Amino acid sequence: MGHHPVEDSNNSNNRPFEEIINARLSRRRMLTGTASAATVSVLGAFGLAACGGSSNSGSSNAPADTGGLTVAPDNLGFRAVPTSLEDRVIVPEGYRADVLYAKGDPLISGLAPFRNDGTDVDYDNRAGDEHDGMHFFGLGSSGQYDASVSDRGILVLNHENLEDNTLHETATAKQDAIDADDLVTLKKIVDREMNGHGVSCVEVRKTNGKWSVVLDSPYNRRVTVFTEMEMKGPVAGAEFARTRLSPDGSKRFGTMNNCANGYTPWGTYLAAEENWYAYFAALDGAEFDALSEKEQAWVARYGVGAAWAYRQWDRVPGDQYARFSIAATGASATEDFRNEANVHGYITEVDPFRPAQKPRVRTAFGRFSHEGAWVAPVKAGQPVVIYSGDDSRREYMYKYVSAAAWDPADANAGLVAGDKYLDEGTLYVAVFNEDGTGSWKALSIDNPELAGTQSYQLDESNSLDFDFQSQAEVLASARLAADVVGATPMDRPEWAAVNPLNGDVYLALTNGNAGNRPADDLDGANPRAVNANGHIIRWKEDNADHAATAFEWDIFLFGSSADAEADYNVSGLTTDNEFSSPDGLFVDPRGVLWIQTDDGSSGIRSTTNNQMLVAIPGAVGDGESVTVTTSDGSEQASIATFVGQSAEAMQLKRFLVGPMGCEITGITMTADARSLFINVQHPGEGGTAAAFNRDVSTWPATSGDATAVGEADNRPRSATIVIYREDGGEIAI
Repeated sequence: MGHHPVEDSNNSNNRPFEEIINARLSRRRMLTGTASAATVSVLGAFGLAACGGSSNSGSSNAPADTGGLTVAPDNLGFRAVPTSLEDRVIVPEGYRADVLYAKGDPLISGLAPFRNDGTDVDYDNRAGDEHDGMHFFGLGSSGQYDASVSDRGILVLNHENLEDNTLHETATAKQDAIDADDLVTLKKIVDREMNGHGVSCVEVRKTNGKWSVVLDSPYNRRVTVFTEMEMKGPVAGAEFARTRLSPDGSKRFGTMNNCANGYTPWGTYLAAEENWYAYFAALDGAEFDALSEKEQAWVARYGVGAAWAYRQWDRVPGDQYARFSIAATGASATEDFRNEANVHGYITEVDPFRPAQKPRVRTAFGRFSHEGAWVAPVKAGQPVVIYSGDDSRREYMYKYVSAAAWDPADANAGLVAGDKYLDEGTLYVAVFNEDGTGSWKALSIDNPELAGTQSYQLDESNSLDFDFQSQAEVLASARLAADVVGATPMDRPEWAAVNPLNGDVYLALTNGNAGNRPADDLDGANPRAVNANGHIIRWKEDNADHAATAFEWDIFLFGSSADAEADYNVSGLTTDNEFSSPDGLFVDPRGVLWIQTDDGSSGIRSTTNNQMLVAIPGAVGDGESVTVTTSDGSEQASIATFVGQSAEAMQLKRFLVGPMGCEITGITMTADARSLFINVQHPGEGGTAAAFNRDVSTWPATSGDATAVGEADNRPRSATIVIYREDGGEIAI
């Protein structure tokens, strides 16, 4: 995700994770013996056997057909790359990286060459901005999804946000048009911004060892903020989902701020809306007061109207633009857009193989700042389970469990399968207990905990009353429902990943600051004061059943600089693997774990650009207990916690470093593990508008070599790159 202020509207008194960690470990007090004795105690408490760095535990989740892959490798077969502040991509010796699909690249032939000077207007037929989460869908000879195909596919990726310093002709072009009341110019600028968001579907092929985009493919298309979509699930048709553009609540237009993603076993793509709430104009005092208390609670709890991303799209005449003002200006909801925010914040399902079909908005997933949607390995006769984090401070981890059991006959059914599995099910939210266990609470109108009048604490002296009248309201108010059932506040739940070999689920918690991590009020997901470097937690569902309502958890890995004190550098990071702010996560089909970073301000950022690391993960319960002692500058705290095996044991290595100012995000791999696609987002971030960010970065080079520095006059561009081993072997091992 791009760097921005982080929304924090959780004023509940739910027990934070730091109290759970402290209570759990102060009770056990396992720190007086040797490390091995402590480990035995912890493993006994978890009821698990130590799995070691490369064991797959013989899990029934392991794929039956490995397709010749090296599953659960014992070793990583590359030399770690060093830290870098160069303005190019660094990969290990014996690897190469090509630019495949950069901002502005065309999807159809006949377009004028991309000028990259702020005058291009046809982003509905070009790559959008800020490439983020993505997936490679193998394309079979019949034109259907074939997960085993590795030389032809449809690459589907999100365009999260915009780099304003590079998007327009001048730094002040938009404001100049507003000041001059030049609506013609303003519409052109706003259309560029709205089309720069959304999703790309692009056919790619590998020929003579090199990938390229297939221009004019029937599968090529852009999904933007203008694209018409079908509302599905419990919220579709609800009174609070009806607007002037959809009087019956059956449709929505567009998707925006799509960060991470997911993909289904029936060959569709899941785009997650993250910071959607900030695109709407803020309500003034009188407009807010005119709402009912329930409506006020919705607006406040979701931070709707946060000023930092408001783009003034509603200044352009026409309903497609007016919908970004949610003020009640008409006589009823179908005469204005007071309900527009209520139809955003869900998961959008896109079928890459049927371009004529409208995307479908899956409201059964609940409304919040979805970081992504990660589907657990499916089994015939069992529900489909999908994990999703809410990427804001003090927010929650969710999972969706379908009502229908998986039928392999649906493997190519597209959105019809989505109707079957994604519109009826149960949304759960996680509660982490002090004894190392956890539970999933159902966000259902039938849950007695959600009955009656509830209260949202608006500020220190004011509260708002609300109730849940239907399942549609529970889902549209998922954050409020999670508050009520006592979900555990987490620190910005980012990407998750499920290990296909043993079913363990990993979750990145990117970082914290002095405001939410002082020594006297540590965040529950991290027992370190002012935790600038973040970490990763993980859990194992009961009986390796992802639909279970109970789980066991531990902390997998801590970010740190290599030279930090041992009681802060808990995982024992070295110069070969020091990192900060884990964000993107991916466990590939071989069970190899990939970690991408979005480090915007820590001390590590002064010595290296953002990066990607690789590890051979173990399993929940494979580590030992330690004491972490840190200070926020005024107070010191010593906290006992339990962590996974050391970075050395998991062979954690730095695989890639990106160009200046970028974030490394988005990751997918071909079935043969010989092509790895990742995204380099917003190179040049932190540059000046006057220089169009070229004072920080000019990447990528026009040669298409991702490891080369760009030309001096090049405005930096987000781009998808593809990485190969020069000898054609499996990547990383």
